This record gives sequence, structure tokens and C-alpha cells, in this order.
Amino acid sequence: MKCRRCKAPAVVALPSHNTGFCPECFLMFFSRQIERTIKSYKLLTPDDRILVAVSGGKDSLALMLELKLLGYNATGLHVDLGIPGSSEQARATVERFCRDRDIELRVVELEHEGLPIPKVKAALTRPICSACGKIKRYYFNKAAIDGGFTVLATGHNLDDEVSRLFANVLRWDTGYLSDQGPLLPAANGFARKIKPLSRVSEFETANYCFLRSIVPHMSACPYSHGASFTAHKALWADLEERMPGQKRSFYEGFLQRGRQAFARLDEEQGTPLNACTSCGYPTSAETCGVCRVRALLG
Repeated sequence: MKCRRCKAPAVVALPSHNTGFCPECFLMFFSRQIERTIKSYKLLTPDDRILVAVSGGKDSLALMLELKLLGYNATGLHVDLGIPGSSEQARATVERFCRDRDIELRVVELEHEGLPIPKVKAALTRPICSACGKIKRYYFNKAAIDGGFTVLATGHNLDDEVSRLFANVLRWDTGYLSDQGPLLPAANGFARKIKPLSRVSEFETANYCFLRSIVPHMSACPYSHGASFTAHKALWADLEERMPGQKRSFYEGFLQRGRQAFARLDEEQGTPLNACTSCGYPTSAETCGVCRVRALLG
């Protein structure tokens, strides 16, 4: 196969686009995909101060580097979950990545916040993944608001967004369906959130990291075994192999024709938010979910 753009030998084949690229042209393609998403959904301006949630995985590292190369004012944020073995490796990966590329990094240690994930897991009777996600989102938002950042960016790629959309459709969760997309405006104490990688696949970010010599943290979370999110990704990976382009078609079709209907429904039926009586975080209950977990831990 030859590169679609320059006709040199292609090293990355993209069946969903019915094309392939040489290394240089693929990096250009990847960058333009992000620029197109930023422009199409008006995600950023040159004046924005961006806080990028950086886990150490390939997607968040790719996003952090690409925003820097595009000239945006971006700072990294890493939440150290306090999981023995796993968290030390992830944090070391992020710190090395940011140090080598002269990127400012802020770190939140859940151990110091009294919420290390192993302790939370031991106290809960339900699966840990939802609680861990809630805690991370809490500190992402808090760091963005407290730090005076105008926008919070996460490395969710097309595969992540399709799997999440699929799960929400299976449950017909109108609340989550109403706000899924590349942009969630600031409101009610929540920072503006963006997902610049929502047009690019996990395969594409993996190739980007390889070509940019980015070495991500590869080990899966030791607590993630059996997560439904992983099963949904596997289903869509099989469908995409059989019918290239289905992920993009499903996701973009929802954004163009489905999201507005759920947004109107959520406006009519949505639960009003108020400030948590303990920490002031936006919540639909008297006390937010993170403070309830904190109380459970004593």
C-alpha cells in the first residue's frame, strides 16, 4: 500500500478511512483530525488555559503532546490512585514524559486526600470502577476550578466514546446521553470539559505514540477485571473489523441526529443541582458521592 498523500510506502493502514499513510503523513493526518475536532465543536481558543488529565496511558500522553505542539497553553494533571505497584509505575511514566518535554505537571495524591483506591475498594460492596471514576472526576474538576483553568481536557478516544455511548443506550440513560460529546460547557460549578481525541481511534493513538517515541504506561488496572466497559469495547472491535467505519458512523450519527433530542428531554426532566453541604461540590443530593465515600471510610 502507498501513502495516500505522498505515495511513499505506507506504514499505517486505516481501513475505516480506506487509506494508509507513511510516518510523516500519518502524524500530519492525526494532528489535523484533532484540529478539525477543535474547530468543528469550538473546543478551544488561543487564550485558553488547559488542564489535561494525564493518566500515563497512550491516549492522554498523545493528547498532551499534540496540544503542546499545536501551541496551546496546556498543563498536565495526574491523579495518583494509591494502588500498590500500578500507581507508582503510572506516575513515574507521567513525570518522566512531562520532564523530558518541559511540560508543567500537577499531581493529586489520593492517599493524602484520605481516599486511596485500595481503601475505598475494601469499604464498598459494589464494583470499584464507578467509585474510582467518580473520585477522579471530582479532583479533575476541583483542580481545574481551583487552578483558574478555563478548560479541562481528557484523552477519551473514539473507541472510548463509542463504548460509553453504547452502554448508555443499552440502559437508555437519558442523563448521560444528553451530555455525551466532545464538549460539555461550564455550568453549575463544573469546569468546561473537552475531548479533542474523539475523532481518532485507539489504534491511531497507539501508532502516534510509536512514531513520536512516546512510551506509555501499559499495565491494566489490577481492579478492572470483568468491567463491562472492556466487554463493550471488544464487541465494537469485532464489528469494526467486519465492517470498517461503523464506530465513526455510530458516534457521529448520534452527535448529528440524536444528542439534541436527549438534551431537550434532560432539560425537562433533569434533577436540579445544589452545593454539597460538606465540600460545596455540585450534587443532586445533600452530600456529594465523594464525601459520602469519605464518611464511609471514617
